[in-house]
Amino acid sequence: MYENKRLGFLFVLPFVLGVLGFKLFPFVMSFALSFTQYDVINPPEFIGMENYKELFGADPLFRKSLGVTMLFALLAVPMRVGFALFIAHVLNFKMRGINFFRSAFYLPSILGGSIAVAVLWRFIFSQKGLVNLVLAKFGIEPISWLADEHFSMWTIVLLFTWQFGSAMVIFLAALQNVPISLYEAAEIDGASKRQQFFRITVPLITPVIFFNIIMQMVHAFQEFNGPYMITEGGPLQSTYVLALYIYDQSFRFFNLGYGAALSWVLFALVALMSGISFWSSKYWVFYSGEKEQKR
Repeated sequence: MYENKRLGFLFVLPFVLGVLGFKLFPFVMSFALSFTQYDVINPPEFIGMENYKELFGADPLFRKSLGVTMLFALLAVPMRVGFALFIAHVLNFKMRGINFFRSAFYLPSILGGSIAVAVLWRFIFSQKGLVNLVLAKFGIEPISWLADEHFSMWTIVLLFTWQFGSAMVIFLAALQNVPISLYEAAEIDGASKRQQFFRITVPLITPVIFFNIIMQMVHAFQEFNGPYMITEGGPLQSTYVLALYIYDQSFRFFNLGYGAALSWVLFALVALMSGISFWSSKYWVFYSGEKEQKR
């Protein structure tokens, strides 16, 4: 028995070392560095709360990037979650070749976060890219997607939405667990497909909707590849998200202490938004166990 325990600990040891070395240690060190002035070359110099005072008091670029990040999350999260739920609902129907379509729709989530796809996206939305060529067929003048601050945000929002595959798979699993007998009873009562979706499907999968909202919100606040590779934070810093500002401060200007402080503000922001989401969930998320307990 003792040998089996030792063998089990041996198997989990690589994972434990990975968490300690690549997760917990950087997490603690970034918090310590946020109270220092550190340029990589010289030893860290403790400066107390100066980074945070400058960040909240005398840094307009922080407020700009924070606003851009909030706007991006506000646009991108509902679009990705809503589109993933719609596609999952369509793919839940039994039809010929359905497995092929499920795989095809899941593929963008594997490729979407790569640098190559971000570069391809930049060419697609360029002045002479595929999108403007299609618009020209309908007599619409070319749009400066990457050079106009009114359209640049939508390029990275659409890229984020395009990577809906992982959320779609989770939704599809939830939809397949909804009892068919409920739909049959609703049809007997004369309920339309739309009524069945909003009165039966959506309430029963609200825990999964809530899970996907939390996961996609965390991803949205950490979005980096799209703004960095497609728009480079421009034009006029209209896509200069907080993750890009952290990168610039830490690895372009070698101000790692200030970058660490920004990282912890981002962490606090994600924690705050998650806390608000969990608080609001008691008003709209339905758990079947709670209903049985109330009965």
